[in-house]
Amino acid sequence: MTNIIDWSHSCLPDDCLLTIHQKLQNRDDRDAFGLTCKRWLHIQNIARTQLVFDFSYNPRRQQEYPQYIQQLLIRFPYLSKLSLSGCTDLPDTALNPLVVSCSSLRYLSLYCCVNITDAGLGLISTGCPNLETLNLYRCNITDAGLQSIARSGHILKNVNLSYCLNITDHGLNALCSGCPKLHSLIINSCKGIVGTGLKGSPPTLTYLEAENCMLSSEGVCEAVSGAGLEYLNLSHPASLSRHGDGLGNIGLGYARRLRFLNLRMCRHMSDESASAIARGCPMLEEWNLALCHGIRLSGWLAIGSNCNKIRVLHVNRCKNLCNQGLNALRDGCDRLEVLYIHGCKVTNTGLEIFKMYRFNVVLRREDCVGMSISPCVAKLFL
Repeated sequence: MTNIIDWSHSCLPDDCLLTIHQKLQNRDDRDAFGLTCKRWLHIQNIARTQLVFDFSYNPRRQQEYPQYIQQLLIRFPYLSKLSLSGCTDLPDTALNPLVVSCSSLRYLSLYCCVNITDAGLGLISTGCPNLETLNLYRCNITDAGLQSIARSGHILKNVNLSYCLNITDHGLNALCSGCPKLHSLIINSCKGIVGTGLKGSPPTLTYLEAENCMLSSEGVCEAVSGAGLEYLNLSHPASLSRHGDGLGNIGLGYARRLRFLNLRMCRHMSDESASAIARGCPMLEEWNLALCHGIRLSGWLAIGSNCNKIRVLHVNRCKNLCNQGLNALRDGCDRLEVLYIHGCKVTNTGLEIFKMYRFNVVLRREDCVGMSISPCVAKLFL
């Protein structure tokens, strides 16, 4: 008679079984491993490090998701990455298991979890001391929630607060002050923020997105005060006006490491601001100035003379860029590789002359809303 092996009483210790499970490359093999016995199912559960959902809106199923999520969080206690993106009906109570079993969590995405409030952030701050990346896009949080995160965010590196409409500079300042390792911050369309909360940002902050924000001139200055920024997006500003755009503060000397700058649709940007940035940011590699109608000849001359490392320049639909301005770019910007240009006052003759002198520069007519050279950190929030 064939002997039947009772694998549940195998003499192999758990760490050996865990190593065996980690060597399995095929999903079917891993599933079969967990079906062998309860002990091996336990090994499979503790071996799982990622749980990623991408919920589609379904009114009937949305009410069921929170219950399933709670069960899964209890089942997999050693997750390092958890994404609950799109679970719009997820309540704060669904995050209770994080307090008990998710101390190893490093990445958490609550993208469009609109029912998550400050209470949920309190659970996260209590149960996830090793969290490095937190995505709170469109969550219903306030400054109190940011303060609770800041109290335990000593190793927090990446935070997305886009469309969190109830936060202000008070909460933002608490976050920046309490997270000394903050590396990237996204506050797009946070209409309650004027930028003063960025005061005292850690020098580790290298990536900042504040598109469609209400930044003041002082806020722009604070945005670059950390002196470590390499990527800055202030496109489509909701508050800067023709009576002092404040963008010249970027060139005050704090942002000398800046490599990527997106100022698309800063319509009232002046020659003085463009000149200050060109002089004060010598490391710029890509600059998006599409729809910046306020820049005239003196601004283009300053860009051509000072932006010696720029590789990609966007000037689409800049109404005051004419042949003379294009000549200024032609005679400067020695490392220019790509020029996005259309909808300007440049004539066909002006373009042909530019091509003749700078035949190695690629001229593109399409619009690029963002940046064509994207830092790897942007992928963290996809």
